[in-house]
Amino acid sequence: MSAAWAANVTASELLGGRVQCLQPARGYRTAIDPVFLAAAVPARPGDRALDVGTGSGAAAFCLAARVPGVRVSGLELQPALADLARTGAAANAFAVPVEIVAGDILDPPPGCPPGGFDHVMANPPYMRAGEGNPPAEPAARVATIEGRARLADWLDFCFQRACAGGTVTVVHRAERAAEIGALMAAAGAGYRVLPLLPKSGRAAKRVLVQARKGVAGDAVTLPGLVLHAADGAYTAAADAVLRDADDLLLSMP
Repeated sequence: MSAAWAANVTASELLGGRVQCLQPARGYRTAIDPVFLAAAVPARPGDRALDVGTGSGAAAFCLAARVPGVRVSGLELQPALADLARTGAAANAFAVPVEIVAGDILDPPPGCPPGGFDHVMANPPYMRAGEGNPPAEPAARVATIEGRARLADWLDFCFQRACAGGTVTVVHRAERAAEIGALMAAAGAGYRVLPLLPKSGRAAKRVLVQARKGVAGDAVTLPGLVLHAADGAYTAAADAVLRDADDLLLSMP
């Protein structure tokens, strides 16, 4: 890690202290989305998993902590963030070290072979190019706004890297769930959607969407997970995922 980066890095704890995650002090910061993403991946010890757009490694680390023995790789476009994720991976005592690869999904590096993973997960940029107000900080802008790689490219890459019958899991804005579902259906896969509800009775802002490569089926929307109680505290179900490292499996056939 360069001296400039080291002077602007903070350490955060995830999963009740089971995971240490290094993050830039300014710009894009890990929220709860990667934690829920990792919790939805039905990995077992010995499986291979790929976190596409791993950033500082939050989702990859949470999966490695929740499923000891799973072999996790993270792919990150921005070299400085990939370097930060490598440093963070080394700071965690995972049963199997997490590997971080720097590279572009439009020009895949050797460490991400087609069909090489039992599970592929991704937290793609939420905003289309030209939408909204782009963040001033460059790394945050890359993480939140689509660049050359659009959502279809992300899904195509994920399905190509998954093995036959492997899962592809995405966390994204609820307003783009239909778009994600259409892309999964075009890949010949049925899928399940889990809305993440801010509070009971509120519309979802985020969704988890999961499919199995090559496994056709219906589109199923599951009952939403309520994140916050009326007083703003996390619900017991959300807290079990965020603090206790419980899984949040979508029960794909």
